[in-house]
Amino acid sequence: MHRPSRICIARHGETDWNAAGILQGWIDVPINETGRLQAVELAESLTGMGFSCIYSSPLRRARETAEMIAGRLELPMPSFHDGLKERHFGHYQGIPKEELAVTHPDVLAEITSRNPAGHFDGGESMDHFADRVLHALGDIADQHEGETVLVVTHGWVIDVITRQVKGLPRHTVLHMKRRNIECLWLEVVDAEIREAPGLAG
Repeated sequence: MHRPSRICIARHGETDWNAAGILQGWIDVPINETGRLQAVELAESLTGMGFSCIYSSPLRRARETAEMIAGRLELPMPSFHDGLKERHFGHYQGIPKEELAVTHPDVLAEITSRNPAGHFDGGESMDHFADRVLHALGDIADQHEGETVLVVTHGWVIDVITRQVKGLPRHTVLHMKRRNIECLWLEVVDAEIREAPGLAG
């Protein structure tokens, strides 16, 4: 058996689109001033945790959060993994929820409830999305056996991981939403992913 990798999964800092309730998906939106303050706050809370490196989604809101944390913790600049990107929501990315309420109320209901079984025209299926997220985690763990790694990613990505560690089906609605910079600590070894809340200090 290999030594477990300890991975802290963190959601990126706030963006203007988060505040406005606009679905971002793969659209590259920067963090706002609140998001930058949150990145500093997260870095301070993670000081002394012994991270060897940081991985991030390549999307700008995650990348900027990760880069700020790397600077604060005096770590190398983040590595980027496409598997950590947010779910692609197809034609509904960038449309304010107020507009969706008029044009596609059924889609808005799925987004608001964070229904993983929702179908988004032109977007990713749940299985494709979940497979790439879990593959990315396994890939990072394999490359950093026995190390402590910070991963900065997105809300729906963390939902996938939460279902996995809780042994829930992929299409389970969680009735929760991770806040910006909220963390989930994991141990990953030999393709097994388990929650490790004690690592959060």
